[in-house]
Amino acid sequence: MRALNERIRREGKNLGRGILKVDSFINHQVDPMLMLSVGQAMAARFYSCEATKVLTAEISGIAPALTTALALQVPVVYARKTRPVTMHPNAIEATAPSHTKGSEVKLMLSPEFLGPGDRVLIIDDFLASGQTIGALVKLAQLAGATVVGIGAVIEKAFEQGREELAHLNVPIEALAVITSMDDGKIVLE
Repeated sequence: MRALNERIRREGKNLGRGILKVDSFINHQVDPMLMLSVGQAMAARFYSCEATKVLTAEISGIAPALTTALALQVPVVYARKTRPVTMHPNAIEATAPSHTKGSEVKLMLSPEFLGPGDRVLIIDDFLASGQTIGALVKLAQLAGATVVGIGAVIEKAFEQGREELAHLNVPIEALAVITSMDDGKIVLE
């Protein structure tokens, strides 16, 4: 996706240790027109998967997941990182390490929003090591749902996340692929 690649080149910041800062258009401030384009591009790539739900993790995955769900005309469900008092007492849980927080993050999902018969498309802002998306896969599986595809706005190919998820045998798509972040650079495919 050319517009996304241009934004990464222009505004992305390599903070070292594999951390890419894209706060100005995805992670803190969201460019709604770019996100609409992201959602349309994701929906086009995954239309044939016949997803019934889009699943993501809060908070940075919500914008691209929402616009993808909008384009596919299906609900979006997001895994919570903190338990609100309104959450179902039998929430499904999985953990994943957070690269930016430097600790484990618990993801929680109310079973009333995802279950057997659901065909789940997982959408997130990044595909890096694959561990957060792997935790989302685990949540879907624990709910009895079937994962039909995985999409990321940005993939850091050098972190091998795609390989980590390959055993799922579902389509994995990224709209922008970073092949290297060595020497303070951001190298796009």
